[in-house]
Amino acid sequence: MENYHITYENLLIKEIQATPEEYIPALLNIIRLFRESVMLKPAEDSFMTGWKEAMSGETMPLEDLWEGIDAD
Repeated sequence: MENYHITYENLLIKEIQATPEEYIPALLNIIRLFRESVMLKPAEDSFMTGWKEAMSGETMPLEDLWEGIDAD
């Protein structure tokens, strides 16, 4: 598994080095957004966020949650 990590790390480094310097800030933003989108928050954090939203009235009617879902 260690070789797998090193291989991808090296590939990422090569891609970064091949990126023109003026695009590095945009690349960094892309990487941050990707990481944040794939990493799960701890369950307690997700629960607390949902609880605060529910208690402050930030809710949706149940039928709206199904809108656009094609369930037969």
